[in-house]
Amino acid sequence: MVHFFDYFRALDEEAVAELMAAAGGGPLLRKGHPPVADVVETNWIDPPVVLGKVLRFALDAAWDVDPVGERHVWPDGADQDEEYEGPWVSTLSERARDTLAEIPDDRLPSLAHRWSRIEEWSHFSEYPEPEYMLSVLEKLVRLARRARMNGERLYCWSCL
Repeated sequence: MVHFFDYFRALDEEAVAELMAAAGGGPLLRKGHPPVADVVETNWIDPPVVLGKVLRFALDAAWDVDPVGERHVWPDGADQDEEYEGPWVSTLSERARDTLAEIPDDRLPSLAHRWSRIEEWSHFSEYPEPEYMLSVLEKLVRLARRARMNGERLYCWSCL
């Protein structure tokens, strides 16, 4: 089963609800359709664990530090339903946005290489190529920079 995670920027939760209505609940990128938001499409890069690891690497922080600060924002009540499998949207903390935005470009290759070797990738037949992870990290950093520049937050749409 593939887990889809689309990271995007929006002003607030009201804007998120409008985006979700426009996208019919998501995903925000669909073949043959223009994107409904500034979005980075990923698979398997969940906010608390996989994204959290690269944020911890960037901060030189221990595992018990939560740099993501994820909180469910859409749809209402889905976080209380144990049977619900998505889609849903969570917001990331300003700290997560700012950590990504502040990663110097010259650090990206080494962070991407380290990120490409995390334990979460070990269940695949091969680890992702560091170049691929660099591409994803560069996109996330640019998204975070645009969000911060526009006074927006980062959000993650996800679905199983």
